[in-house]
Amino acid sequence: MKREKMLVIALPGGASLAAALARSLRCDWSELALHHFPDGETGVRIDVAVKGCCVILAGSLNQPDTKTLPLIYAADAALELGAVQVGLVAPYLAYMRQDKRFHPGEAITSRSYARMLSASLDFLVTVDPHLHRIHTLDEIYSIRTQVVPAAPLIARWLRSHVHSPWLIGPDEESAQWVAEVAGLVGAPWTVLHKTRRGDRDVGVRLASRERWPEHVPVLLDDIISTGETMLAATRLLQKAGLGAPLCVGVHALFDAQAQSRLLEAGVSRVLTCDTVTHASNTIRMAPALARACREISA
Repeated sequence: MKREKMLVIALPGGASLAAALARSLRCDWSELALHHFPDGETGVRIDVAVKGCCVILAGSLNQPDTKTLPLIYAADAALELGAVQVGLVAPYLAYMRQDKRFHPGEAITSRSYARMLSASLDFLVTVDPHLHRIHTLDEIYSIRTQVVPAAPLIARWLRSHVHSPWLIGPDEESAQWVAEVAGLVGAPWTVLHKTRRGDRDVGVRLASRERWPEHVPVLLDDIISTGETMLAATRLLQKAGLGAPLCVGVHALFDAQAQSRLLEAGVSRVLTCDTVTHASNTIRMAPALARACREISA
């Protein structure tokens, strides 16, 4: 069966990702044209022919409230203009952490957001969504989904650059990523016990008596946002005499100030996957995302 032609369209802030995907997919790409009207509304225009194409909208969904409406308008326009199917490659998928009603009256936004995107798209490709109480994207998304794991690429980087790593998760939720990377590297691992007292007030402690003083401590988590958990973990390791840790994150949701504070606290280096554009981006995800696009669009 003949495959339809692929076309990548960059969502706001997604030009670099779109170009990298198009190189791997050997197809064309274009930026989505936006116009902001004085009344606050947004006009969306696709400047390339999409008829008969599999259109891939590309862009991470950090700062999602400014990106989601253009995404939905673009998906609808592509289908109306004759696209065979429309998919989304969002290396960072927003609204996954609000997966239950923590306080009375709260919206469970992970489910609301999933329903909204599912109504406009045929498929979704993302990298390591924050799955905790929701175990798979299929529980909340009604479209085809594919998760590209960052662990193999992080493990490959560690094997090439770090001698005798000791993988440490800053909290219990990070265990799934830490265990997978440690298994691929063949390294020991542990997780810290975290107590959160506020958005920027956390405490951590070593949950195990096990120590690996001859190994390089590598703090690993899926999301680094304020950086407070990584800061607390770094100070704990320094106080315990376990050396300067390397800090690795999948999604870089933190700012330059947070990175500076981590380095000042004793982190030897901060590096992340390029799922969210940041100065710390080291591990490139586009080739793996392109392979997932080929598979899910077939």
